[in-house]
Amino acid sequence: MKRKILVTSALPYANGSIHLGHLVEYIQTDIWVRFQKMRGHDCWYVCADDTHGTPIMLRAQNEGITPEALIERVYGEHTRDFAGFLVGFDNYYSTNTPETRRCAEDIYGKLQAASLIEVRSIEQFYDPVKEMFLPDRFIKGECPKCGAKDQYGDNCEVCGAAYTPNDLKDPYSAVSGAKPEMRSSDHYFFKLSDPRCQDFLRRWTREEGRLQPEAANKMQEWLGAEGENKLTDWDISRDAPYFGFEIPGAPGKYFYVWLDAPIGYMGSFANLCEKNGLDFNEYWAKDSQAELYHFIGKDILYFHALFWPAELEQAGFRTPTKVFAHGFLTVDGQKMSKSRGTFITAESYLKQGLNPEWLRYYFAAKLTNTLEDIDLSLPDFTARVNSDLVGKYVNIASRAAGFIAKRFNGQLAVADQSLAPYAAIREAAPRIAEYYENREFGRALREIMALADGVNQYVDTVKPWELAKQEGQDPALHAACTNALNLFRLLTVLLKPVLPVLADKVAAFLNVAPFAWDDVNAVLAAGHAIQPYEHLMTRIDPKLVEALVEANKASLAPAVAAAPAKAAEKGAEHSQQRHAEKQQKEAQVAQAAAETGPHISIDDFMKVDLRIAKIVDASHVEGADKLIRLQLDIGEEKPRQVFAGIKSAYDPAALVGRLTVMVANLVPRKMKFGMSEGMVLAASDPEGKTGGLYILSPDAGAQPGMRVK
Repeated sequence: MKRKILVTSALPYANGSIHLGHLVEYIQTDIWVRFQKMRGHDCWYVCADDTHGTPIMLRAQNEGITPEALIERVYGEHTRDFAGFLVGFDNYYSTNTPETRRCAEDIYGKLQAASLIEVRSIEQFYDPVKEMFLPDRFIKGECPKCGAKDQYGDNCEVCGAAYTPNDLKDPYSAVSGAKPEMRSSDHYFFKLSDPRCQDFLRRWTREEGRLQPEAANKMQEWLGAEGENKLTDWDISRDAPYFGFEIPGAPGKYFYVWLDAPIGYMGSFANLCEKNGLDFNEYWAKDSQAELYHFIGKDILYFHALFWPAELEQAGFRTPTKVFAHGFLTVDGQKMSKSRGTFITAESYLKQGLNPEWLRYYFAAKLTNTLEDIDLSLPDFTARVNSDLVGKYVNIASRAAGFIAKRFNGQLAVADQSLAPYAAIREAAPRIAEYYENREFGRALREIMALADGVNQYVDTVKPWELAKQEGQDPALHAACTNALNLFRLLTVLLKPVLPVLADKVAAFLNVAPFAWDDVNAVLAAGHAIQPYEHLMTRIDPKLVEALVEANKASLAPAVAAAPAKAAEKGAEHSQQRHAEKQQKEAQVAQAAAETGPHISIDDFMKVDLRIAKIVDASHVEGADKLIRLQLDIGEEKPRQVFAGIKSAYDPAALVGRLTVMVANLVPRKMKFGMSEGMVLAASDPEGKTGGLYILSPDAGAQPGMRVK
């Protein structure tokens, strides 16, 4: 049945570059949308730049340009980067538009008419130099908990404490440096505490499928138990000067950026409707039968699962069908870092000449439908792309296409659909479709690569390169290469949501129309002519990745040079900080030395049989807080089972396919969950804290069963 679907990704703020962490969400959404379109559904994907707020106003002032000029420039950068990574928006717009203004004023007016808007006088910090009220993040001072200086007005980045600006010691304006004053001002509030909102949200957040289970549980924490009223009213206004939409009937008062940001979904879609002749109400009216999905990061779940559905419901619009939240991106197990060169921008990735579909594939291979963070391991990125995409998948076409062109005038023979690989692909296709639908992209790709293994086994069995040398074997050679290319075509259909450009190249090479999902049920007819084969994808050169890291380190230099000179003012403070860091480093070295213990001989070391192991399966262990069950291939007849205490740091789905190192001659240990037949090696900080745990990975080229010595 043909579905009508509207899909959005969170709006990127028009105050900075798109980086690889952002791209997790947009690639995830794009894959899902492309899959729906391949299935023949009416699926529209809209997004926009989030353009309002104090940071944009102040940045424009610092650059000596208007906010409109700033957001126009950033819009060009964002659209360039998204296009570079093949994110196929049907409309990418801006929140600073007439459509978004109309929608915001409409929703506000309906909430006001329902007596859900209230005006109250509040006290907040005011910068007497800049003559403006200060958001929490524009007030700095000394942390009231640990005493760290230059901390923001809402939380301390040193000790993690949360507080209000009133709690800061010696507060100052991050805009002018002046000491802020407390002043009162009238603000406009959306009465989220109203029983109508509370009762609706209790129902809505519990409805099956609206939110992921972990997200629904978090909502219940914020809502509290029945009878509790934990939600406070939401301040939706800001005082002039402010870059945004002025509130109707309230001169000098502006909609807070988070009020009109999600309304930007409606504004972008309204613009698309005007351009394409679509019916806005068919997707947004209260009785809409269309589906509405929001893809967001878990950090903005509060706004999308509480504020947004509440204002839509009370203003008489439909609410989201589902809200899909995802985790954050780490690089090599840690937060993205500028000093390490792993805070990588989309632009720098493309400028270094890396193929965007390499990253699309790698992210997809890691993505699940949970809120778990995913890790970009740069060595694993290189190894997985080279192994899966080139070694397994593209290799099928390169092994067969040349013979068809040279020996058979570019024409195919009859496909033998009784072969096992055809049956395997067709049996798996509905299951893979379900994985795509449920955003379990990692599972989909693991299954597709297992199918590719089956096709390669077929090619290895028929050995077309040997048939080509044998007298009278042309019919067998023709059949073998025809089957290989037909099976390659079916795999490409399954991979197209992830690799759209590569899929189109394959379609052109095979001389067929762009692939639809149903193409997985058909083969190319005998006599069908293909085009000459051209190489479809190259391997990742590790030097490209090294250059990418170095380029992002180098990108810091201009920023450092352009920073305001405050060395004299901060010199003593920085000296103390360096001294403290030196002491900490010395303590860490001493700790490490103490932990190494007495020396051992080479004979002692060689008693430990360390082997390269491939993780062929990983799963949670029911009833265990710390364990993950691993199935490890070390070149033996069957995988070994190992229980590893790494649950705090790894999502099992993200481990499958990785290579690691295990102790193979450890005495098996019987546990209540089963027999553990070895141990994987991992590094950790002294306390083994969550996030400070890293399993070892060998360099690209290592094979399961190799001995480490």
